[in-house]
Amino acid sequence: MIKTKDLIKTVSTSEGELQILQPVNFSVEAGESIAIIGASGSGKSTLLGLLAGLDTATSGEIWLDGAPLHDLDEEARAQLRGEKVGFIFQSFMLVPSLTALENIMLPAEIIGLDNPKARALEVLKQVGVEHRAGHYPNQLSGGEQQRVAIARAFITSPKILFADEPTGNLDAHNSHNVESLLFDLNKQSNTTLILVTHDPELAKKCDRQLAMTAGELVEVTTGSTSMGGSTSPSKQDQEASV
Repeated sequence: MIKTKDLIKTVSTSEGELQILQPVNFSVEAGESIAIIGASGSGKSTLLGLLAGLDTATSGEIWLDGAPLHDLDEEARAQLRGEKVGFIFQSFMLVPSLTALENIMLPAEIIGLDNPKARALEVLKQVGVEHRAGHYPNQLSGGEQQRVAIARAFITSPKILFADEPTGNLDAHNSHNVESLLFDLNKQSNTTLILVTHDPELAKKCDRQLAMTAGELVEVTTGSTSMGGSTSPSKQDQEASV
């Protein structure tokens, strides 16, 4: 479903080139759930954006469901995202001029999903904010905005769901509900789930954990997940290297 080869990301600073990602090589099978853990500033969100085609690498290759992201222009990447990718942003990224309902409907309308309003109302109810459907983002709390952003990512039933700190702005009750939604989509629809998190308990629920340290990505191979899987050495262990 996802594979990278010698993926590198550098940016220019006043002090010269800064390498955010070292050569990253790893793969993710269809239907897997992957947690990327690590300290702030280690490169986790940068990697997530590259995998989703939201940013371009300095060098290296990314294959997304068989499509070579590294060879596609922005228009083609946008089309691929619309067809196959859902993304939950840490900063919500809601359109301020649209209501909660309209924000959720937007990706469904772009790809021509049937009955986008009915589907949007359904996912709003799933995340517990159906009573806020007609409110604008600046009328919502941070937790409510996060749940609307999650509903927007769910509406197209994407083949791949990327989530950047999906429960970071939620209380314990809503965090549990969102976690259930994430893993239900992962299991029931065979959706590949890749999330960035600082929450060790959430990370343990994933099939595998990858740790990012100063741009280097390594497989976490100890312990068992609470979802019934394990992180014992495997083919992926050899591929998740820098």
